[in-house]
Amino acid sequence: MSQNNIFSFKGFTTDQAIPRIVKIWLITGLVMIFIQIVIGGITRLTGSGLSITRWEVVTGTLPPLNEATWNAEFELYKATPQYAKINKGMSLSEFKFIYFWEYFHRLWARLMFVVFIIPFGIFLMRGMFSRRLLPRLLWVVALAGLEGFFGWIMVASGLIKRPWVNAYNLTLHLTMALVIFSYLLWTAFIALQPNPAAAVSSRTRRFGWGLLVLAFVQIALGAMMSGSKAGLSYPTWPDMNGMYLPGILLDGAQWNAESFIHYDANSFMPTFIQFVHRNLAYVLTAFVFWMVWTNRTHPDTRFRQALWAMGGMVCVQVLLGIITIINCKAHIPVDLGVYHQAGAVILLSTIVWMNYQMSAKKGSAAA
Repeated sequence: MSQNNIFSFKGFTTDQAIPRIVKIWLITGLVMIFIQIVIGGITRLTGSGLSITRWEVVTGTLPPLNEATWNAEFELYKATPQYAKINKGMSLSEFKFIYFWEYFHRLWARLMFVVFIIPFGIFLMRGMFSRRLLPRLLWVVALAGLEGFFGWIMVASGLIKRPWVNAYNLTLHLTMALVIFSYLLWTAFIALQPNPAAAVSSRTRRFGWGLLVLAFVQIALGAMMSGSKAGLSYPTWPDMNGMYLPGILLDGAQWNAESFIHYDANSFMPTFIQFVHRNLAYVLTAFVFWMVWTNRTHPDTRFRQALWAMGGMVCVQVLLGIITIINCKAHIPVDLGVYHQAGAVILLSTIVWMNYQMSAKKGSAAA
């Protein structure tokens, strides 16, 4: 076979004829993104995110390989506000622990790039994508590159004045990861089930998209909770240290731009974030239950499966949230915090799945 034949573009396949290997590749990408989000949660909750102070895309692939390079990395970390204000006196072995999680987080991102890009090129040349699949995958590549850039902006925000990364940058980084995950999940559904057939009213379809938006907002608030360590302020439930509405939220003088910009310099912002996060969880749960109840007898089996998975997962996620908040005594429990974040991704996945089942317009294939 000539070289021209090997590298020539062979066109497109149909949605119904997408090869099994492409479907496995898409699922592998989703699993890897999910794992990356979990690793990111561990990195954040262990305070490891600022341990690597440089962004070296190629040379940063290798960790320190001898004592001299370990000491050099440690000296760079000692120049950060986090070391000076929080970890002063840390031993080299303790530094190696936090370095590992940030290094693993970055290494996994590089591995995802390799796993995605190389097969992408092969599948494209062999005509194994459909016309609907290809532009979506190109968007995933573009968003992934943007996500890496946002990740460095987040890290850089904690290397100047604050001993932690900026909570708003952290929220942007996590939200972008969820956008990529959700978009790739929808793309995988196209490959796995090209023609969803759940016939629903336009009102139900709009309500489903509203649930998805609400879930994104709630998860973003969860990222703000973590980034501002708001959980430490009110580690009680169902009240907030004996109150439903903390008094500081009723103080008009606190409602100003400074309170929101310098969120770590006052108690208003952590209180505000936790109050909204708690109550939006109640609203989201009620809406999910309503969606499940009103469509519980729908004739489409896959749609019902998605509904019940969403209903079950929202119960698990609420329980994880409560357990996490009441255990925020002096520090945020790493294991519970990670479970709660992973649960948020799974819940979001069930909502995307439900919406996909409703995506086919009457008389047409899924969009």
